[in-house]
Amino acid sequence: MADSKSRLTKEEKQLLQHLLRCRHLSLLYKGSIDTYNINTFHNICNQQGPTVVVAYNARGYIFGADTSQSYTSSGNYINDSEAFLYRLKGKESSPLQIPVKVPSQAVYDVSGIGPCFGARSIIFLSQNRAEVATDATVATYTFRPEDLHGNDQALLECEVYRVEDAGDLMKTPWRQVEWTPGERSKLMDEIGSYKPYLNSVPQYRVLFLGPVGAGKSSFFNSVNSAFRGYVTNQAIAGSDSTSVTMEYRTYGVKNKHTGQPLPIVFCDTMGLEEKQGAGLDMDEVANLLKGHVPDRYQFNPSNAIHPNVPGYIKRPDLKDQIHCVVFIIDGSKVEILPEKLEEKLKDIRRKAIRFGVPQLVLMTKVDEISPLLEEDVSRVYRSKAVQRQMQLIEGKFGIPLNQIVPVKNYSSELELRNDVDILILLAVRQILRSSESYLDNFPLEKE
Repeated sequence: MADSKSRLTKEEKQLLQHLLRCRHLSLLYKGSIDTYNINTFHNICNQQGPTVVVAYNARGYIFGADTSQSYTSSGNYINDSEAFLYRLKGKESSPLQIPVKVPSQAVYDVSGIGPCFGARSIIFLSQNRAEVATDATVATYTFRPEDLHGNDQALLECEVYRVEDAGDLMKTPWRQVEWTPGERSKLMDEIGSYKPYLNSVPQYRVLFLGPVGAGKSSFFNSVNSAFRGYVTNQAIAGSDSTSVTMEYRTYGVKNKHTGQPLPIVFCDTMGLEEKQGAGLDMDEVANLLKGHVPDRYQFNPSNAIHPNVPGYIKRPDLKDQIHCVVFIIDGSKVEILPEKLEEKLKDIRRKAIRFGVPQLVLMTKVDEISPLLEEDVSRVYRSKAVQRQMQLIEGKFGIPLNQIVPVKNYSSELELRNDVDILILLAVRQILRSSESYLDNFPLEKE
């Protein structure tokens, strides 16, 4: 939803922020783009924390409702003493705020109904249409429909925003990290001096998988940048609708200061796509995990590699196998990840478990999850919005939170940043630690 444009003017947005007493609004759902569908609303807006509905009608009214609690499709009422209905613009010049009278019935949180405030005092997306339904006789909120929306219940647009302000930041971070240049140097030294404990495996091979545009190639470029000392773009990265990576590539990284390679090889693949016959073929995953696929193999979305293909590695050694699978997921789009892509990721996870390969999730684009992180990602472990997105990933894929690591790749920056580097280096360290557990499946080598 980061690409969609708010219908609110700058002045209207400031007025709404003043009404909500918040500093930031992040657009989650837009009916004209996401469709006026109740299931779509819940898929996108559930588990998002405080949200505000903004509705527009042909009479020029801008109105809606706010809740400080998350939608969860619980089937019950949400108790919220801070909920209210409002009119931002209408026949009267001044905004109108209508506080909840019965907090225990502030929001009716049901999967088969759109945003519903009170015991059906007002329902947005009524009957899966661009409409609201109001019943002013319900005691939960005291209002007159003509004051709220001018008795015009047809909508030109319906938007839902996540309400964000300084309250999004916890006082105490839920993961402890030192954000100093000294910590950055310490992490670089730790990674640079790390060695796998089996001599037959000089470097861990890590397979990066994820939807198109999630940031697989960009993550390698970011790691390479941190160790080069400047922003670089060795791997081809982009934001096309189809995969930019068309061949299997393995990348090593050298430490600029020592000239030595890092103990990790990045294995980059085609991006996953929703359509069948597009993007990485699911039959290719087992070949990748076992180490049959050679560097620079040209992917064929309709036909997986087989033993008769030139370069096919028939008897891969332990060093040729994949030691860790890293899923790259765009943190700003977790809630709108297409169902078919979810199933592909779950299928890969099941295959990796069957082969005993450890897994991690790198949640990219954390700076797009909350505006508070745009200039300073060191706030990442204080952000409730980031924590919610990580919990969404945990719920969708069954991957524990301690195997989910938020990162920001270098994208628009021309110079390195200490906070960005530290997040990237923490991710690399966690990848090394996970890869090491794969070697635990094999006997120690004799001296």
